[in-house]
Amino acid sequence: MRKSYFLALAALLAASAAWAQPKGGLIDVAVERVWARATVPGQQTAGVYMTLKSAAPARLVGASSPLAERIEIHEMSLQGDVMRMHATPALPLPAGQAVALKPGGGHLMLMGLKQPLTPRADVPLTLIFEDGSGMKGSIELRVPVRALGRPDPQAAAEDESASAPESARLSPAVRAR
Repeated sequence: MRKSYFLALAALLAASAAWAQPKGGLIDVAVERVWARATVPGQQTAGVYMTLKSAAPARLVGASSPLAERIEIHEMSLQGDVMRMHATPALPLPAGQAVALKPGGGHLMLMGLKQPLTPRADVPLTLIFEDGSGMKGSIELRVPVRALGRPDPQAAAEDESASAPESARLSPAVRAR
């Protein structure tokens, strides 16, 4: 009886693991060099920057944080002689190619901040990805806040350490929605 119980439990666990795995394979996204820009008193928006690299074609389709009312994916485009920022519903992540979100380029915009972002603090951030079959997965990060203008040598040293990436990987077989 006991052996039958364990065999049934093992079969149930195997079936649930197969159910959670997305069709078309796992979304496998590396997140590196992630940081947020510090804000000044009264500022309601802040940028978040990072490098994303997906093993297979995927898209960044959203983000959330308890510190912001909403987060938009922004891209920059030249319109005439003026560089303009606008929201986009998704950021394509071509297979094997690094996609940089950086100042002056694409970025995540935290909007309706509920508190100032201070240097050396962390911002909880959830990124939401989608693979080619429409399967979604998410990854939770703690994003370090960096000072604008590097106000002290310690902050400058930390900013320069961006080459030592703060990295994370997404495996929706574990975190599938």
